[in-house]
Amino acid sequence: MRWVTFCCAIMLSSTVLAESRLVLSTGGWPPFITDEQRQDGFIGHLIRDVFAESGIEVEYQYIPWRRAYVEASIGDFAGTAVWMEAADRHVDFIYSDPVLDETFVFFHRRDQFFDWDTFEDLEGLTLGAVIGYSYGPGLDAAMENGIVQVEWVKDDEANFRKLLAGRIDAYPQEVKVGQYFKRKHLTESEQEQLTFHEHPLLVNQSFLLLSRALPESQQRMDQFNAQLRLFKEDGRFQSYFRAFNRGDYDP
Repeated sequence: MRWVTFCCAIMLSSTVLAESRLVLSTGGWPPFITDEQRQDGFIGHLIRDVFAESGIEVEYQYIPWRRAYVEASIGDFAGTAVWMEAADRHVDFIYSDPVLDETFVFFHRRDQFFDWDTFEDLEGLTLGAVIGYSYGPGLDAAMENGIVQVEWVKDDEANFRKLLAGRIDAYPQEVKVGQYFKRKHLTESEQEQLTFHEHPLLVNQSFLLLSRALPESQQRMDQFNAQLRLFKEDGRFQSYFRAFNRGDYDP
């Protein structure tokens, strides 16, 4: 009887451990969620700490964005982070409350005239884009309808290098992401060659997504959202942004 009880205790303990740990897929989005910064970046850290309040441990698996989405959608990962709003994604995922506010702009060469107000103003231009990204319904439609030409590549670095070389006219990216990339990867001379247009392409929010393929996802998301609301109410939420601005996440 003692042996049976001991075995049951081990099985129960293993089950609790398995349920208290989840793996999230991500393509990485410096400086928000990335293995280039401490604690997987300040949004990666925030998500981990929010789950920790419910006794759930989080691990991030860095893979290409398209794989991150597809493999999480079928339940190979508990979920994926972070993504903007898109109606079709609700079919595969449960959305969290917003974890990040973003402003997307067009980066371009300083010596190249660039101005825009509507997407029709971009006609005839060639934009860089990252495979698997959505740039909001307006620009996504302009890309699909051929208003602009698009060269798809695997990451930010390829786009910024093509921009420096004059092989594309502009690159849409979140302003903090673009500025972070420039500081980290470009020389001072290269940084001076690039700027961005002040008119926002998109003012957006991003979310954690949990897979609908896993039955426990709704309960986990309810726990996450409840704790996230507490973080926002008591000021802890903004502390991660202040820490990032101080450079606390720099390696």
